[in-house]
Formats: sequence, C-alpha cells, structure tokens
Amino acid sequence: MKISFPHMGNLYIALGSALKIMGAEVIIPPYNCKRTLSLGTRNSPEAVCLPYKLVLGNYIEAIEAGAEGLLMIDSPGICRLGQYSNSSRTALTDMGADVEFINFDLYKGKLRELYTGFKKATGNSNPIDIIKAINVALIKIDILDQLEHALAYYRAREIQIGSADIRYRRGVKAIEEAMSPAKCKTAFKYAMEQLSSIPIDKDKDVIHVDLTGEIYVVIDSFSNLEVEKELGKLGVHVHRKLNLSNWTKTFLIPSFLQFSESHGEKAARYAHDFLKRDIGGDAIESVGDTAYASYSKSDGIVHLLPFTCMPEIIAQNILPNIRMERDIPVLSLVLDEYQGKAGFVTRLEAFVDLINRRKRKQEKVKIA
Repeated sequence: MKISFPHMGNLYIALGSALKIMGAEVIIPPYNCKRTLSLGTRNSPEAVCLPYKLVLGNYIEAIEAGAEGLLMIDSPGICRLGQYSNSSRTALTDMGADVEFINFDLYKGKLRELYTGFKKATGNSNPIDIIKAINVALIKIDILDQLEHALAYYRAREIQIGSADIRYRRGVKAIEEAMSPAKCKTAFKYAMEQLSSIPIDKDKDVIHVDLTGEIYVVIDSFSNLEVEKELGKLGVHVHRKLNLSNWTKTFLIPSFLQFSESHGEKAARYAHDFLKRDIGGDAIESVGDTAYASYSKSDGIVHLLPFTCMPEIIAQNILPNIRMERDIPVLSLVLDEYQGKAGFVTRLEAFVDLINRRKRKQEKVKIA
C-alpha cells in the first residue's frame, strides 16, 4: 500500500524516513503551494482555518500521485485539529476518493497508537523495526530544529543575503537521506559545517524577535509567507518558540519519560497572570511566550494566527495588555488564503523600524 500524509514544516522528512525504514512505499505530496491551497479551499467549509485547507489540499494531491492510504491524526486539546481527520475523511469520501484512512488517535494512548498506526500503515508488526523507525524520526525532528535555530543566527548576520538558505537546503537533503542514528549524526555535522562556513558579520547589531502563535502557521513557510526569511533579510535574529520537537515531546512522548519542563509547561507558567487555563490550540503558548519575552531581553514579538482560529483570536486580544504591562512591542499577523506578500512584508519592515527607533531612544536615555 502506498502511504502518504500531510505536510507540517519538516515533518515529512522524519515521518517519511520512519515509514521507509519499516518497508512502506511512501508518497510525499508536493510541498504546500498555491495549488495545494486552492484545492483545499475549494473543498472546505468557508470559515474553516488555513491549516485545515492546506492539509486537505495535501491529501488531494497525494491521491492524485497514487496514494492508497492516508495517515491522519486525532489530537488531544480544545482545537479543530482533533476533528481534522473526520472532516477531511468526509470531504474526500464525498469527492469519491478510494483510499484507506489510517488514524492515529492520540486520545487513546500515545505509544499504543503509534504502534498500531505504523503496523497498519506498513504491514510490519515487528516491534524492533517500529522502535528503530520512531527513534530515527525523533532524532531527525530534533536535529532539524537545531539546524533551523542555527539558520536563524546566520540569516541575520550573513554578508550575502540568501547564502544561509542555500547551505541550509544542502544540509536538509543530507539529513533526509540518512536512515540510521549514526548517519543522522554525520549528516547533522555536515549541515552545521555548511552553515558555519558562511561569511558573516559577527559584530552586526542585530535585533532579536521571538516568533509565536498557532504551531502550523509558525513552522510552515508557505502559510506564513516565509516570515523568518523576510525578517532575516532585515537583520533580525528570529527565535521561533514553537517547533516540531516541542510538539512531539508533548503529544508523543509519555510524561514519565520527560525529565525537564516542556515549552508548554513553561508558557503556561508565564501566561498565568493573563490567562488562567488552556483555551485550546496554542493560545496559552502565545500568551506565555509574549509574557516571557520581557524577561528574555527580546526586542519584540511576532504573533502569527490563522483567520477564524478562536483560541488565537482570544490570545491576540490579550497581547495588548502584556505589551503595555511588560513594555514589549507586539505584532499580530492574521493569515489566510487572501494574504498578500507585499503588504505582509511592509508590516514587517515597519515593525522592525519601530524596534530600531525604540532601541536608539533607549540607548540615548542610558547615555543621558
């Protein structure tokens, strides 16, 4: 059976590798693009969020490429993500799609569902193979996040704009081809060497901006219009607060195997003065990350949210209070299929200009 799944940042690299290790034939749909969004939007309810439309578009393109089975996730939490599988299954059935739907229901248990899902998707029930596959997937997710953190550093300081992204793509390709923990380690070393060889201005006075919001639009470069790349061009070192490794640690790794405070737990602690309980999605992370920014000496916060995402809309209306109480610049950007790149970049440029003027003013006050 030919297996496929939707995109979510670099997840396709890790999940595709895990399935291949177990002997599955994997079909990776084209990365998110205008056609993906158009297909998803055409077959979605009008008011549904942007991530759902892209996920549905991924499924449609995967079926066009010959996929016979689709992986779907039901996730804990007060968010429409928990209904993606049911809604997309209904939409695809109505379109006449003849595919098998393989659901990972994380409400029922993390390890058990991973085992059952991989077994059904690949036909391989050998627990050793499943453990090896999951181990490689988790290693790849972790090292890809580390590589992206390094990319943010070099983007903000590179002499020739775009050179960091070229070297980054070389490293990602090497990691994608690695199929064992040892080869992953070698590929990661090669990727970091690629980035570290870029000519940079180490003394450049960069500004530091934290990036938070709904996890899908934060990590998906198509839906966020390459916000990290655009900020890097403006000399901004972006600190993305939500990553795939955060997500896997929260939803896949049992709590008894987690030995340090997770990003979600830390965010909830800092959000408590402004938001007392989880209201769904990544809202509490958005509030907590913004509250924490004043302690981490960040110069500002960019908050990304999909249009019609209720949890993030609530968070968006809390952020002005944090901005005033903690004296931290905040820019909220709402994303949907109608968002234009030119206006988006103009808002980023204005925000960066505001931060630079603010820093100069603060420096004058210190001197005085």
